[in-house]
Amino acid sequence: MTIYNLGSINADNVYTVPHLPGPGETLAATGLRQGLGGKGANMSVAAARAAARVVHIGAVGPDGRWAAERLLEYGVDTRHIVQVAEVTGHANICVDTAGENVIILCAGANHAVPQAEIAKALSSANAGDFFVTQNETNAQAEAARMAHDLGLRVVYAAAPFSADAVRAVMPVLDLLVLNAVEAEQLCAETGSDTGNLPVQDIVVTRGSEGCIWYSAGAAPQVFPAIPVTPVDTTGAGDTFTGYLIAGLDRGMPMAQAIGLATRAGALMVMRHGTADVIPDLKEIEEFAFR
Repeated sequence: MTIYNLGSINADNVYTVPHLPGPGETLAATGLRQGLGGKGANMSVAAARAAARVVHIGAVGPDGRWAAERLLEYGVDTRHIVQVAEVTGHANICVDTAGENVIILCAGANHAVPQAEIAKALSSANAGDFFVTQNETNAQAEAARMAHDLGLRVVYAAAPFSADAVRAVMPVLDLLVLNAVEAEQLCAETGSDTGNLPVQDIVVTRGSEGCIWYSAGAAPQVFPAIPVTPVDTTGAGDTFTGYLIAGLDRGMPMAQAIGLATRAGALMVMRHGTADVIPDLKEIEEFAFR
């Protein structure tokens, strides 16, 4: 099958800092790395490296041709990445010595994806394919509805979090992926417990505490994290989600797909960087987790 991803494409500027800056603080970085990022691009790379066929739908500016070429190198179908007048999206990321991060985003071209290009991409989809999107592009709700009407399985990664954005796509979702803080915010906004939200499957990631899978009509299942020493948590959630969808696309039961995604996320936090360092399936299968 195929995974269609309406997703952001960013140039990531990653600053190494002694600690995360506080309000009003000027902080000298001790290092700078630049590379491909964006939640959408990260998920596309992760799913492709998990041996899935991935079609990325998105936009870059006149300065972003390199990003589309990098995605192509990683095995992603880039025919539906268009060039628009806006600057390519970018992110300024601070990572401290414990591996925690703060991120400032500039949407740029990510908020200028032509809806005609989305329709063109999905016109070649088949019922049963996956469609995934995140809250870093325009036209999320319209695209999710279109995919649902075509019989695709619709997944939403609820980050950066907006309750209104989740509400807009919730009626057509098959799977919702969000972290523990986002789940708390969504429950507060909707007045509903996570397990009672009107989505068939919900996966709540909890960092070093693993994740919880909520499935309609069943008791929640807790999956422990793999204990590792993190050096950079940037992109770990996107890697988890990309591998999770790829596993489901390959026909894995949810529990098995979560296990695969957990291993991918654990290996990812042991690396510095984002899309450029996402592990491939062979690395995950061969790595000796303790």
